[in-house]
Amino acid sequence: MSRVYQPTAEDLAKAEKRRLKKLESSEKTSSVLEDERGRILPREWLDVSPANQTVRVMTWNLLAQTLVRRELFPTSDCLKAGQREHMLYREIVSHNAAICCMQEVDRTEKLFPELEKANYAWVYAAGPRKKHGCLVAFRKDAFECIRQKVVTYDEQDVRRDGGSGKARRGSSFRTKNIGSLVALRRVGSDGANDGVIVATTHLFWHPAQAAILLREVIQFRSEGTEAEMLWPAIIAGDFNFQPDDPAYSLLVGDPLLPAQKASLAASRVVHATIDPSIAVDGAAKAEEEEEGAEAGENDPDRIIVNARAAQPSDGLLTDDELEQLFRQSGAPTSAYDAGQRQVPGTSESGLTFGSRISVPVGRRGAFEPAYTSYTHYWKSVLDYIFVLDAPGRKVSVSRLAKPHQKDVYGEGLPRKGVCGSDHISLAADLHWPS
Repeated sequence: MSRVYQPTAEDLAKAEKRRLKKLESSEKTSSVLEDERGRILPREWLDVSPANQTVRVMTWNLLAQTLVRRELFPTSDCLKAGQREHMLYREIVSHNAAICCMQEVDRTEKLFPELEKANYAWVYAAGPRKKHGCLVAFRKDAFECIRQKVVTYDEQDVRRDGGSGKARRGSSFRTKNIGSLVALRRVGSDGANDGVIVATTHLFWHPAQAAILLREVIQFRSEGTEAEMLWPAIIAGDFNFQPDDPAYSLLVGDPLLPAQKASLAASRVVHATIDPSIAVDGAAKAEEEEEGAEAGENDPDRIIVNARAAQPSDGLLTDDELEQLFRQSGAPTSAYDAGQRQVPGTSESGLTFGSRISVPVGRRGAFEPAYTSYTHYWKSVLDYIFVLDAPGRKVSVSRLAKPHQKDVYGEGLPRKGVCGSDHISLAADLHWPS
């Protein structure tokens, strides 16, 4: 006959300490949610497929204050840091996510204390000499970080089969962009299925960086213990491409369309950040030295300038090489595309990418949100939550933060009482079988 467990005085004291700490964290979170300066438009949730033991994941580009320019956001009524910051805190906390992926994170001396109040730990990383970076936050009572890695795309080879240094690297732009990878284990558990690999990034729009990230996530997972090799991987962030872009199709495993191949051919250039012989005007050069190719990513017309056509010796990947690089890592599932696809009436709601842009039948991407970035000049889908399944454990989407109708964004974000960034946050409840 088994003995009935009787908690010791020490056990009871520890339990009470945990209870008080959780209560204190809840009270601090409530104060953020009640601060009038942080008023935002609340999000509803879509029920997709009810499940127990889900993990809520959020991703959001916060719009770094160092990148704010009035000429880029002429219709916004809240571009100053003091006008936006409390809305940012409110939105982060309001999702109550176990894992938060954030990009364009700056003013960390302000953000980190707010994360601490909400009972989050975090891993922050930035590219060389960049004034903003990527952050993975996770609830202290849910996860602990056991490994981490930073992938600097400019330093990664796209080929690993010999050849010259330039051909192995195959660089088009020097972007200073990174991917931040962490291995998170559930607190108080050492089971094989009790963890997740998380990667967040802010990509340059050319597909090579997405392929590198996917490859490095697979490698990072394989470098862990036998248990970690069975963990799923969440890859979330600002990918800087739309669902009809060749990079999206390559990532999710769809074949390239003729128009996408033409787009890739036009994008095969070598920028002045790689080839210093290309003449660049002084102002553009100074900005690129500060932020890399990202300096021009908010250009409303996104025209490639300060570049020359690539030559075979530059080593840029061909279409076939790109497809092969992606296929080596497997195709991830998009939480929103998979989740909204299951909700009746979604395609007629005006809330999906496919409701405004035609996507051929049988291809992925039509059920991504209609917008994840909405400003005066550009209105796009750039942000995603992807999941790379572990062997035998296919992800299911339980709930999704419902996209807003575009009318609420007015003449463009950021907007007081609506959203403190030019991007719209995404959040999903994910479930894996034990």
